[in-house]
Amino acid sequence: MTKLLEILGCKYPIIQGPIGQLNDPEMVAAVSEAGAFGVLALGFITDIEKVRQMVNQVREITDKPFGANLMISMNPQNEAILEVLAKEGIKVVTTSGGSPKRIYPKIKELGLKGFHVALSAKLAGKAAAADGIIVSGMESGGLRTNGPESTNLILIPVVCDMVDVPVVAAGGIADRRGYRAALALGAQGVQIGTAFLASQESPASKAWKEAILNCGDAGTTLLPLSGMSMRTIINPKLAELLVSGADFSQEYNLMNADKAWSTGDFDLFPAGAGQISALIKEIRPVKDIIEEMVS
Repeated sequence: MTKLLEILGCKYPIIQGPIGQLNDPEMVAAVSEAGAFGVLALGFITDIEKVRQMVNQVREITDKPFGANLMISMNPQNEAILEVLAKEGIKVVTTSGGSPKRIYPKIKELGLKGFHVALSAKLAGKAAAADGIIVSGMESGGLRTNGPESTNLILIPVVCDMVDVPVVAAGGIADRRGYRAALALGAQGVQIGTAFLASQESPASKAWKEAILNCGDAGTTLLPLSGMSMRTIINPKLAELLVSGADFSQEYNLMNADKAWSTGDFDLFPAGAGQISALIKEIRPVKDIIEEMVS
């Protein structure tokens, strides 16, 4: 057994990527029931009682291990949330979006294990207090930096050579080929976002799933936002804006993303997804995705 599996307590070294729209208890439970590690995305949830309810709702469906993700710089309730998670028996959290120095003293105080998401080797080096590092290469979906970034083919071995804790690879993985490649590069496991987003159990809208299925090679881009960027699927409006060199900050507001993704109005805000969308061609059950990956 690897150190990663020892910490997670699940069958397979696969972590569910923390996507807020996947916070459905049935979705998180399905991932854990299939042998992977389900994760509640609590980055923008400030209602402490809601956190407790979500944990209990997942527990009503599965007795398998699962955890939660916290956005360090974006939620003033993180310490209170950690106390609730510890009291409810959650043993592992993932952290992202800020300096680990701000939250890991509390994580350690409560006896929890933490995996910090790093978008670069430099940021991975600053997460010495973490029990593991989730390296997220530039092919990943979600929020990214506006600076130069490396692909996982480079980032995984660089970080593995730097740290003595388990490394988890995130980005560009949806099947056994990507899974095996990540392990060959030195990672002990993987984190999966886009592939689970397009699963049968995913509560994501039909339009969002179809946007992923229809995304081909070079079908995503990094959309510049204020102080960060987000990888999104190129639609006709976005394609025109890319050619014209338009000011994206005048065209898109991240606050509109939830509405756009739930209604399919991607002119309002493009569908978020990773580059791996080009390899996702069908909607499958979470269990099938995981079993094919580890087969």
